Amino acid sequence: MKFVIKLFPEITIKSTSVRKQMTKILRQNLQNLFRRHGISADVQNRWDSLVVIVNRDDDTARREAIQILSHTPGIASALEITEDTFTTLDDAYQRVRDAYRERVAGKTFCVRIKRAGNHDFTSHQAEIYMGGGILKETDARAVSLTNPEVTVQAELRNDKVQVVTQIIKGLGGYPLGSQGEVLSLISGGFDSTVASYLMTRRGLKTHFCFFNLGGSAHEIGVKQVSHYLWSTYSESHRVKFVTVPFEKVVTEILTNVDTAQMGVVLKRMMLRAASRVADRLHLPALVTGEAVAQVASQTITNLAVIDKVSDHMVLRPLAAMDKQDIINTARRIGTESFAATMPEYCGVISVNPTTVGDIAKVEAAEAKFDFAVLEDALANAVTERIDDVLNGEDSGLDQVTLVSTPALSDVIIDIRHPSEVADAPLTLTNNPVLTIPFYDLDNRVAELLREHPQARFLLYCQKGTMSKIHAHHLNNQHEGRFSVFQETRPATAERADN
Repeated sequence: MKFVIKLFPEITIKSTSVRKQMTKILRQNLQNLFRRHGISADVQNRWDSLVVIVNRDDDTARREAIQILSHTPGIASALEITEDTFTTLDDAYQRVRDAYRERVAGKTFCVRIKRAGNHDFTSHQAEIYMGGGILKETDARAVSLTNPEVTVQAELRNDKVQVVTQIIKGLGGYPLGSQGEVLSLISGGFDSTVASYLMTRRGLKTHFCFFNLGGSAHEIGVKQVSHYLWSTYSESHRVKFVTVPFEKVVTEILTNVDTAQMGVVLKRMMLRAASRVADRLHLPALVTGEAVAQVASQTITNLAVIDKVSDHMVLRPLAAMDKQDIINTARRIGTESFAATMPEYCGVISVNPTTVGDIAKVEAAEAKFDFAVLEDALANAVTERIDDVLNGEDSGLDQVTLVSTPALSDVIIDIRHPSEVADAPLTLTNNPVLTIPFYDLDNRVAELLREHPQARFLLYCQKGTMSKIHAHHLNNQHEGRFSVFQETRPATAERADN
């Protein structure tokens, strides 16, 4: 199978040298991703696009290829194509007509042709010729150049006709690693997960720093959502996950800091600690999920006071976003279900908090703080590779049962995003497949148990990580009823490091 990768438009307007560098990085990222998934694929570089040739033609490889291409930063769209040789315009037309015959039946259509090479016809002439032929020789209803129900697309490159069979929407943004590296302060809620995603999409290799205020359950939850973000949007690169134990810092603030200043002081302590972590990892910038005026500590004056403790650039991609916009983004990228159940420990730290930052008052409040407690927290920080954070027994994911051959009584639940299901639907011969997006799963559990009282439910997603996390979560309430359906696939190739 073959895909043509269209670059994010902002890449195409860069200078020649920058465009070449970004295209080179995107090519390497795709090679890493296909290698990680054990899929043999050739990624070829053109000036205006990349071409991916997958050296397998089974449904599993196609689903994984679509998952990779739709979640890799730097890609505007991926065109799934079939390719044949042609000698005359009529030869090319027949290939296009046969590919679109069923799709245009009873519908309006238009033809869009791109051409490269030496031919005795123009792109416009090819469109007119093919449009007329399709209207005459198929059951298409009519030609519509302004609002067609079907757009017939093909590219004629020298002696090859490439017929577009599907357009896969890409993530956009810049190739990961092309814009440097940052450290994201992540709590697992809506804001910090969306901020981390936006930085990744912009081409920044995003490491994670978690300040543990709430014990092991909170830490496991944040590791799960961080691993999800990495495995879904940035798996081409290895990143770090740093845990800083902050329980004693919180205790020190509650004990010795004036109530009105607690929220700002906590944020300043986090920023101080994050700056030290960033220095250790040689990272130039920090990322937070703060939005202006969302809570008391996020007024402009308070943010200015908070920033004074760090000489690192602090990026706030959500600064001007509304809360509902942030939640909608979390839903779209798949972090809403994590955030909705994540404890919000920061919310209990301040009573009657100040909204007007006063550096003198904050510094006076901090004078009572024992900074040895902060140093102790940094000394006990733990740094892990993101691909290792869910390997420990504490995560509970190793207790989830993996099933490659379902029993006849099993019910398969495809929890992927609806767009992923549409691109590559899962069909099984012997088992029903229900499509329930991961973000709606909790709301449907009672219904599932009522309609299938004796069934075992097998959750399915592309990589298995989301399925494991949700099965583990649901089994805490309904022990033994949820497992993971894992398709049998070839042994994965050795993973490349970045």
